[in-house]
Amino acid sequence: MDFTELLDKRRSIRNYTDEEIPMGTLKSILKESTLAPSAGNEQPWKFIIVNNREMINKISDECKNNMLNRIASNPNDYAKKYEKMLQNKSFHIFYNAPALIFILGDANIKNLFVDCALFAGYLMMSATSRGLGTCWVNFATEISGSSLAKELEIPESHKIVAPIAIGYPQKIPNVPKRKDLQVIKIIE
Repeated sequence: MDFTELLDKRRSIRNYTDEEIPMGTLKSILKESTLAPSAGNEQPWKFIIVNNREMINKISDECKNNMLNRIASNPNDYAKKYEKMLQNKSFHIFYNAPALIFILGDANIKNLFVDCALFAGYLMMSATSRGLGTCWVNFATEISGSSLAKELEIPESHKIVAPIAIGYPQKIPNVPKRKDLQVIKIIE
């Protein structure tokens, strides 16, 4: 597919087929995505690949509980708008995707969030070029300091930046309406 088609097909996917993704494909996507830029070429990103549905379900349940606890302790939390959805027992934060990739790194690195976000963009494009769909699920950043974090072997000094659900899309949604460009000034 050409670049314009790639951009058009890169959508946040919230309905996946049951088809599994071979580990080799996931590793190829990660390898290809290392071409992403990073400040000072630091390349601070690290990864946890979860290609096990039981573990993905466990992560979904814990993240839902953690978010609900966070909302309960602070009713003004921006996540309050998701409370009903998170309370729904059948809601799966990864939309039943067959795989999950956590992009994380040492929390002390100044540009960690920007660098990992750039990597995530490359990862989503790489996955799309292979007919896969992705969804950045920010709810899944809520597992630090837990027994699950230890099970996933997330170092205490690290921060999850981009939890990416990945799988074969049941369908690719249309491009949502985009805002008009807001160019503040053009200097010629």
